[in-house]
Amino acid sequence: MARVLITGGAGFIGSHLCERFLAEGDDVICMDNFRTSTPDNIAHLFADRRFTFIQQDVTTYIYVSGPLDAILHFASPASPVDYLEFPIPTLKVGSLGTHKALGLAKEKRARLLLASTSEVYGDPLEHPQSEDYWGNVNPIGPRGVYDEAKRFAEALTMAYHRAHGVETRIVRIFNTHGPRMRLNDGRVVPNFISQALKGEPLTVYGDGSQTRSFCFVSDLVEGIVRLLRSDYRSPVNLGNPIEVSIREFADRIKALTASRSEIAFRPLPVDDPKVRQPDIARARQLLGWEPRVSLEDGLRRTIDYFRPKLAPGR
Repeated sequence: MARVLITGGAGFIGSHLCERFLAEGDDVICMDNFRTSTPDNIAHLFADRRFTFIQQDVTTYIYVSGPLDAILHFASPASPVDYLEFPIPTLKVGSLGTHKALGLAKEKRARLLLASTSEVYGDPLEHPQSEDYWGNVNPIGPRGVYDEAKRFAEALTMAYHRAHGVETRIVRIFNTHGPRMRLNDGRVVPNFISQALKGEPLTVYGDGSQTRSFCFVSDLVEGIVRLLRSDYRSPVNLGNPIEVSIREFADRIKALTASRSEIAFRPLPVDDPKVRQPDIARARQLLGWEPRVSLEDGLRRTIDYFRPKLAPGR
């Protein structure tokens, strides 16, 4: 059996990863400080004797007793609401936190997988975005705290691989949705679903022509596991290449929730990307991976998760 540390393991994606490795018979150590996550995401795992939780900020010294086979570094605020509220902690977890995680991987001779993001491409001038594209990022804009933290984390990860021989993997995650997203996450999926279920206007920024692509969390987790177990060290995009405009996406949410909500247009936030679509040729070729869950099916499952949480009296 493998022994796996997942930083940010109580978060949306991290909690699904904890479940996946436990289901495969591995020992899982979950580390989180609950800054942008919740104990509810992992409460059902505490009964498993192979699950261990450590409440800690990964920007401080990380100590884990015993051997480790793999570290999945997922600790970080990950939505604009979060990293605009916590700009300095976002920069610190991408820099100091990644440094601590890599130091632990070096000490334990463990393989480290870094959770990077499509935000390293910024407001891209290349479409769709391939891993060879270097991005178009405003380093001093309000979103720069997240974009540059992840870009630095990638550089540091590759430096530890080259200088110290640490086995590293880098995943660039595109928009993902599914159960355990926070209701107040601030991203478009929870925003639209919450507004639609409550009968409130759906907030569309700009004219809604900007595009996104949405991957269901189970597909993402499968890709992450395959990448971790592969021999490929350069970044790999994981996301759904089916592109949809935000205006069209709002209409889909209204239809799936049977909502009569209107559309409310608001000014486009600073540096908000106009397009976002992954080129997943590398993942297809190297990992034999591509999304299986359709957008409609994934959204239905996500809506089913949100609906009871938005019931009156909750």
